[in-house]
Amino acid sequence: MTDHLAGGYDLVIFDLDGVVFLIDKPIPGAADAIDRLRSGGTSIAFATNNASRRAADVAALLTGMGVNAEPAEVLTSAGAAAALLAERLPAGAPVLVVGAEALRAEVRDAGLTPVSALEDGPVAVLQGYGPEVGWPILAEATLAVGAGATWFATNTDRTLPSPRGPLPGNGSLVAVLRTALNRDPDVVVGKPQPALFRTAAAESRAERPLAVGDRLDTDIEGAVNAGMDSLLVLTGVSGPVDLLGAAENQRPTHVGADLSALFRPADESRLPNPGESAWTEIGGWHLTGAGDGVALNGSGSPVDALRLLCSATWSGTALSAVTAASDEARELLKSWDLEPH
Repeated sequence: MTDHLAGGYDLVIFDLDGVVFLIDKPIPGAADAIDRLRSGGTSIAFATNNASRRAADVAALLTGMGVNAEPAEVLTSAGAAAALLAERLPAGAPVLVVGAEALRAEVRDAGLTPVSALEDGPVAVLQGYGPEVGWPILAEATLAVGAGATWFATNTDRTLPSPRGPLPGNGSLVAVLRTALNRDPDVVVGKPQPALFRTAAAESRAERPLAVGDRLDTDIEGAVNAGMDSLLVLTGVSGPVDLLGAAENQRPTHVGADLSALFRPADESRLPNPGESAWTEIGGWHLTGAGDGVALNGSGSPVDALRLLCSATWSGTALSAVTAASDEARELLKSWDLEPH
């Protein structure tokens, strides 16, 4: 497998929502890709910001979708947050939990006391995603933080991917408190913080891990913060236009349409390195100067076109200065909602 992208790594850390599944439906090819990695001897880990399930529940969900997974391979922001609280608070301390029952269970197992009202005297508020979260518990959390409780958020993903389109994520719920309190959480535990990635690597004793995700602002930025290579797959939240405009700390090492990129040569998914000169041709696509911008010409793989255009926009070409010089290029840019001139 050394001639494949994945062959250069001893651990692949997968995000879940938008990479392996969408809500409760597996993404086509995900199970086969993970099985193929295992058969080749590559270690696997799953790292998710979604705090609505415990590791064992996540493993069971994956197994039910045909993705072989063990609880020990799963790292969740819920478990990481509870562990952090246990390090910082005395045993039995009351914590107001905003989120799903899984998050309350993690807090309980960490030796702390989950509570749900200001009158319970919480010394901390732990906020994570839960589909049943509503105004009453958000109001109690607002009052608790206002009274001096330390505010922890498992993650700040604004949205969750779904087959119907983006849905509100924990970041949207955190924004409710942020607006009411006019301040940010004291601690954010999950990605883009590097802890989940570093823990996965340490537990697998990996020397060269690869992080795979669908979000630039959590998965990819988290990999950058952890000093790891990363692969962005276009099956979830971040799309081509997001990648073209990505800030330097959110730029992946590779991009692929889906997890099949793991089994193609690394050069077929590699993105420009910092400081690398702009590319002029990949596959059947090539770039030519067009005033102060560039024109995309030719035809071929959409991923090749995206990689080529990243080399231009990451070198300073404005998105508004990208034009199309062939019918195929024009149709591709339109499909990305990047209207060509």
